[in-house]
Amino acid sequence: MANDRKTGIKHFVTLMLFLISYLVVVTVIPHEGRFKYEFQKGRPWMHEDLYAPFDFPVYKTEQELFSERSKLLKEFKSIYQFDSTVQRQQVEKFKSDFDELFKKFISTGSITQPSRVNLKIDIEKVKHAIADHLNQIYFKGIIDQNENDISNSMLKEGLVVIINNVAYDKWFDEVYTVQKAIRQLDDYTVDATKGISPELVGFLNNFSLKEYIQPNLFYDETATQKFRNELISNISDTKGLVQEGEKIVVKGEIVNSDVYQILASLKKEYEKRLGSKNLYTILLGNMLLIAALYIGLFLFLLKFRNEVLKNNRKLLFILLLITLTVLISALIIKTSTISMLVIPLAIVPIFVITFFDSRLALFVHLITIFLVAFLVPNGFEFVFTNFIAGIVAIVVKSKLYNRGQLFKTVSLVYFSYLALTLSFYLVADGSLRGVNWFITLWYAINALLLLASYQLVYVIEKLFGFISDITLIEISNTNLDLLRKLAEVTPGTFQHSLQVANLAESAVQRVGGNPLLVRAGALYHDIGKMANPMFFIENQQGGFNPHENVDNVRSAEIIINHVHEGVRIASKAGLPEQIIDFIKMHHGTTKVRYFYNRELQAENGSIDEKKFSYPGPEPQTKETAIVMMADAVEAASRSLKEYTIQSIDQLVEKIIDEQLNSGQYNSADITLRDISQIKTIFKKKLQNIYHVRMEYPELTNG
Repeated sequence: MANDRKTGIKHFVTLMLFLISYLVVVTVIPHEGRFKYEFQKGRPWMHEDLYAPFDFPVYKTEQELFSERSKLLKEFKSIYQFDSTVQRQQVEKFKSDFDELFKKFISTGSITQPSRVNLKIDIEKVKHAIADHLNQIYFKGIIDQNENDISNSMLKEGLVVIINNVAYDKWFDEVYTVQKAIRQLDDYTVDATKGISPELVGFLNNFSLKEYIQPNLFYDETATQKFRNELISNISDTKGLVQEGEKIVVKGEIVNSDVYQILASLKKEYEKRLGSKNLYTILLGNMLLIAALYIGLFLFLLKFRNEVLKNNRKLLFILLLITLTVLISALIIKTSTISMLVIPLAIVPIFVITFFDSRLALFVHLITIFLVAFLVPNGFEFVFTNFIAGIVAIVVKSKLYNRGQLFKTVSLVYFSYLALTLSFYLVADGSLRGVNWFITLWYAINALLLLASYQLVYVIEKLFGFISDITLIEISNTNLDLLRKLAEVTPGTFQHSLQVANLAESAVQRVGGNPLLVRAGALYHDIGKMANPMFFIENQQGGFNPHENVDNVRSAEIIINHVHEGVRIASKAGLPEQIIDFIKMHHGTTKVRYFYNRELQAENGSIDEKKFSYPGPEPQTKETAIVMMADAVEAASRSLKEYTIQSIDQLVEKIIDEQLNSGQYNSADITLRDISQIKTIFKKKLQNIYHVRMEYPELTNG
């Protein structure tokens, strides 16, 4: 009853996960209608003759709009505000300072009275001349920009100067910078002082004019931006009108650029009108189509990856990956500020293959791109391009054994996207003249996002309890503290673990599975022996056996306890749950046979079997089952009195058959064919380890 209740709750949670993901995707999918015809540029029109069902405008292409904006912005002029108060203040300040300093100059006793009269006449002329030139400079305008900031290209551009709310067009080379104005004023002053007395020239040389040069043209960013936006917004996005009943295209006609743009415009208007009139029926249709994809995903998992359906964390990860990808894609497409080409859809199969397998990665990728295809135009091109890119990501990446392989995967995905997109241009236009080369930038951003997104693998591992190949490689390093301690405290157990790892890895490479997971699990499966190392025969030295001083029940308890100790040590060290499973399952629910048989003889068959049985559980995966086989076979092989082909064959057959017959592999996804192949590999490996040679019959001369 309790099991039925638990199963019912699990099924309910599975249903809710699917339902929540489904409802989120339905919500973000546009509720506009779909144009009922498919078409491609450069391909024949495969449907019946098409006539305009209503009047509709012909929209400009993105390239045409971009070209118009670029041309407009090239002729665009920045706006500067003219401040008349600067001119008045600086000219008055110049005259005042000039008069005051001249009074001090002529008050010196070195200048005679007749000379002073002549100097006053000359200085007034010079003062007014400089003031007039200063007014002329200010009238032309001095901009608030450094001379070094004005490029040659800017000199050819114009600007708009606002004087008393009246706009005047000017060129940059018609106005002054502060530096240019100072040079102009200094040069004029030199010319104005020619032919005057040396005393007056000396006075003017000591008089600084640059402090009276201040900007009076100020860049108005707000007005400039407002004017710029108004110009861009006034650009029409249409270039013509197709009237109702007008022939658009006939069956078999090649869809050229002009016809393609008319069809694209009709599609846009058709979907806009249909969406506003039949909202609920369109929503129902979208819901049915999306439901078909989710049902397909469920059936695939049920048939081929049932372990994902049974594990809510794995199912949550798959559904969350699909849902978030659709949500992010919808957000990017809705903003219209960047191209949809930057969406790193190839991260979906890369994430899935990192924690699962290539078949599931491909299927989840297909479901995802089909869902995102609801959001984009040119659905066929989108699905085809991303499908191939996903295959490239899966095939190239496969299993990630080093981080450099990720760069190789991303590079090939980038060039796949680029090659496929250019191929569609060739099909559509017959050349690459119409290519918008910004696609190289968008795909480059896509590639960078792929690289950056992969760093989330560590976060995913922690959130969902997964384990990646990179982590397996890291924890399999025998220089890590825990494995180094195992080698120091229990050297015999460490050597045993290495041999088990080699046996199990060879087997899993033949029958399928994760070799890195098997190797890591085998290296850690006996770490619990560090608690009582001398009670295990491989660590005993000098013929001393501590089991001689304890009874059979206590000996069995100590042997069995290495599983509990192993789980405790592994949990404290922060090892992943998948590695801890190897520690729990490598003996399954078998018995400590040696002490069990001794106690059976001593008590004449009346004993408590639970005291001699490992707690289990039995191996739940192919990998844990293989390590269980390798552990038992390797340990038993050490006790053989002689190493021959026959003795090794008999040992392997006996041990694995006993485990099989006792039901230890019933919960693991392993077949009898797999077990047969594993036996063969174990036999060959053990023969090589113990240097067993083939015995040949003696040849006789007959």
